[in-house]
Order: sequence, then C-alpha cells, then structure tokens
Amino acid sequence: MTFPAANRIANLKPSDIRLMTRECERIGGINLGQGLGDLPAPALVRDGAIKAIQDGLNTYTASEGVPPLRQAIAAKLKRDNGLEVDADTQIVISGGTTGAFAATLTALLNPGDGILLMEPYYGYHLNTILLNGLEPQFLTLAPPTFALDEAALRAALKPNTRAIVVCTPSNPSGKLFSAAELAIIERVAEQHNLLVISDEIYEYITYDGVPHISPASVGNLAKRTVSIMGFSKTFSITGWRLGYAVAEPALAQAINLVNDLLYVCAPSPLQYGAAAGLQAPPDYFQQLRAQYQRKRDIICAGLHAAGLTPLVPQGAYYVLADIGHFGYPTAKAAALAILEQTGVASIPGSSFYQSAAGEGLIRFCFAKDDATLHEAVKRLSNFHP
Repeated sequence: MTFPAANRIANLKPSDIRLMTRECERIGGINLGQGLGDLPAPALVRDGAIKAIQDGLNTYTASEGVPPLRQAIAAKLKRDNGLEVDADTQIVISGGTTGAFAATLTALLNPGDGILLMEPYYGYHLNTILLNGLEPQFLTLAPPTFALDEAALRAALKPNTRAIVVCTPSNPSGKLFSAAELAIIERVAEQHNLLVISDEIYEYITYDGVPHISPASVGNLAKRTVSIMGFSKTFSITGWRLGYAVAEPALAQAINLVNDLLYVCAPSPLQYGAAAGLQAPPDYFQQLRAQYQRKRDIICAGLHAAGLTPLVPQGAYYVLADIGHFGYPTAKAAALAILEQTGVASIPGSSFYQSAAGEGLIRFCFAKDDATLHEAVKRLSNFHP
C-alpha cells in the first residue's frame, strides 16, 4: 500500500540549482551555480565555536538564542544598521535565514493570505510561501537596474495581500534597494497595512561604495518589518545554519513560539562562534567587500569577453548574465549547453521567475577562490553557441 504526498507540497518543484549541481558533479566541472562558497571561516568565528564545545556549552539553549549572541547582534544593529532594538525581546536566533523566514510566515500569516515577491526572487522564498498555504503574488523588476516603480507596486497588490518580501542585496540580481525605493515601500505598506519581511543575508557584501540600507531603518517601517539576517555569507559558514529575525516585541514573541516548535534552538556552540565573529574589527568587513568586489570584477569581465552580457551586481555574490541573444529556447537549455561545452555550471534564470523574463538569463556565483574564477573565465571564453 502506498500513500500520496501531502497536498501542501503539490506545487513545489525540484530546484534547478540542485539539478545543475548534480550535472556539474557528473562531468567534474566548476560549479558557479549553487551558492556554496569555498572561502574559509574566520579564525575568530571558528575558534569561538571550538572554545564553546570545549567549555561544555553543548546543551539546549533558550529558543530565542543565547544572550551573548543576542547582545552582540543588538550592538551590531545599532552600529551598522541604524536600528535600536532590545536584545531580550526583539531578536530570535533560528536555523539559518531560511528558518527565520519559515517561522515568520507561519507565525504572522494565515493560509490564503497574499504575499508579494519581486522577481527575480530567491526560490526558497517562493517554496516556503507555497508550503505555508499562502498565495504568492509577483511584481517583475526589469533589468538592468531592477528599479522599483511605485505605480507598478500598487498595481501588483490584491485585496488579500498581507505582506511584501524585500531581498536586499538581492539573490539573484545583486540589487540594492535605495532609500527612495524603500520610501515607496513605506508609503504603500502604511496605506495597505502590509507586513514587510526583509532578507538581508548579504548586507556586508556590497560594491562601489553603494550602501546597504535596512528597510526597518526607513521612516516608520520598523513597526511593521521583520528583518531577517544571518552569518552564513558574512563568515562563510553556510553549513552552520545560523540566522535571526528582528521585530517588534509582539511579532518576535510570535516568531519565537514557532521557532521553538520547528527548531527547538539553534546549535549552541555555533552561536558562541557567531557572537565572537561580531567582535571582528571594522577592517574585516571592509576587506570582505573588497575581496568580493575583486571577484565580481573577474567574473563580469570574463562573461563580457565570452559574449554573456553581465548585469553587474551592486551586492551579494551572484551575477545574472543575459543570454537571450544566443537563441536557446529556454534558460535551462542554455545553462546545460554552457556546462557541456565549457564545464562551468550556472543556474537558469527561470529558477528565479514565474514570468518568461527569466528565460533570457542565467546566474553565476562568484564566491570562489580567484584561481577557480580565472579558470572558469578561461573555459567560458571558449563557448560558442
């Protein structure tokens, strides 16, 4: 006797990110698809976790996280994000930003509520929305700048829209939302009483002196915003699964109730490692930006030389490339052809769109060592569609 899968996963689709990774492994290629990253964790972070293990800090913590980490986050938010928060009542540590996002949706929205995604979007956002029985709604931002237009935002709302997701810096486009664009979101959210959920996991990876602005720091958005942040990208610890949500106390309390049920708590010793990392001197974060900007420039120059027009990102460590002129029927066909011919994996742009706009784009991840990037660029230069 067999049992059917639950209805709640009926609309979930396997990720092309996983597919491209498997195909890349099959041929022994260079994986610039999945955002794995291969940079080392800082010694400060690593040693902080090791010390916590050695000190016996290996049992359950409070579901909202250990006090030293929440206090370090509160200090960081004041210093870097312009946010004054209470470490005891407004911060919830979770199982990565994906965990914080899932707990937020479950705690604050009801099945059937509408939630607006701006595409290109992060695929985990969409699938978590579907899993919670919410109605995803979409607003397409047009390349190359992916600018937000107030009239278009208002037109995308429906009577049941309850929330909007803002991913800044964006995966996959690298877009940074400007103060003017966030002011648009504030006006619309105030008028329609919308919850704003900001994913800011790439906040420290920005380029060309363009600043990251936390949506909650703009106008009156703090009272209606859940700011979701983490450590995976800043400290190259994607496997540690540490993220957090920041919100007004009543919202944070609801999020923590679900967080406790879903995850119990984040890994205890790793929380202490992240707390140590937040004590890093300012030049660590400056060097991080410079390091990734160098990598961005390597991959963008190589893509341009290979005829894959890069949409140069303002932040994060991905770049979308325009491949529409090659004439492939789909982005997946283009990505597979590039992989087979050059041994370099990318991700079809269709993974980040509901509309057809993604069929002319592919995404590359450049969180790799320089030697790997130079080799990938060399291989891509031999691509002939």
